[in-house]
Amino acid sequence: MTDKPWPVPNADTAPFWDGCAAGELRLQRCTACGAAQFPPRALCAQCHGAAPGWEKSSARGRIVSHTRVHRPPSPTFKADLPYVVALVALEEGPRIMVNLRDSVAEAPRIGDAVRIGFDPPAGPHGIALPHAVAADAP
Repeated sequence: MTDKPWPVPNADTAPFWDGCAAGELRLQRCTACGAAQFPPRALCAQCHGAAPGWEKSSARGRIVSHTRVHRPPSPTFKADLPYVVALVALEEGPRIMVNLRDSVAEAPRIGDAVRIGFDPPAGPHGIALPHAVAADAP
């Protein structure tokens, strides 16, 4: 059995992954139009301005959609079953897809308030994957 696939940071995404390793959810914000965006990219998705800046996010949001996965996308995920994947609308506007953990994963509902947390760094690039827990979780 092979290891799970891990993200490979590049010039556009490295500041995001560095933030995750530091326990911070970082988003890009366009210096021209002020739009916040995720996922990271070289240009603003709204106005196509170059080199959006980075800022620390509140890491808070609400569940927009979710699904409970019972069939793994590959054999490497079989031990994780079942797990819940959610689309979370962050307070700053962008959406992020993350696994749900703890009590919010037991019976997730659209609109539930969550906060983004991070797994310990792992994998070949020391990636700290983001996940979501209930907003009031310790």
